[in-house]
Amino acid sequence: MSPKIVLYHFPISGPCRGALLAARAIDVPVEIKIVDLFKKEQLKEDFLKINPQHCVPTLDDDGFVIWESRAIACYLADKYGKDDELYPKDLKRRAIVNQRLHFDSSSLYVKIRAICFPILFQGVTEIKEPLKNDLNVTLGFLEEFLKSSKWVAGDNPTIADTSIYASLSSILAVGWDISLFPNIQRWIKLCSTLPGYAENEQGAKEFGEAVKKNLKS
Repeated sequence: MSPKIVLYHFPISGPCRGALLAARAIDVPVEIKIVDLFKKEQLKEDFLKINPQHCVPTLDDDGFVIWESRAIACYLADKYGKDDELYPKDLKRRAIVNQRLHFDSSSLYVKIRAICFPILFQGVTEIKEPLKNDLNVTLGFLEEFLKSSKWVAGDNPTIADTSIYASLSSILAVGWDISLFPNIQRWIKLCSTLPGYAENEQGAKEFGEAVKKNLKS
């Protein structure tokens, strides 16, 4: 009997979608349990017992619990990957994937969150120009990564792509202009081939609608 793998998930969340995209690419079956952040379900006592940091995504693999979307992706790829294409064992190739994952967690997603979180939760109704510029500078780095490779960390998709695409698809759904970034545009078309792409797009669409309804027209 295969172990029960549960992913505590909120489809609007980019990190949640990143973890789920990784699971779909790895082709590992996960049971989805929705934790609605808008309803503050992450603060319920039963969830706090699982994850005292009360964040999603959270993975429960037959009693082993871990959170943070990129850590989840690495764990699933190492444990359940049919090969090492999604998360290479070669140290240099893996280092590049790790660098891109950290680029997402420490820079790209941070810039996207800085724009969207205040709109969703703090009553902000416009995107300030410095935040726009900051994100576009970071997109310029992603554009450079994609100059020399087909995917963000090489010539085949990896968990770096699932993570970064989940983040980027959120701000694209808000209507972000990426006309200055042709390599990113090319890569986005490639990402439509990722398993779970349509599922991700639905969550990103809901995210975009939630943000846009709070923006001044």
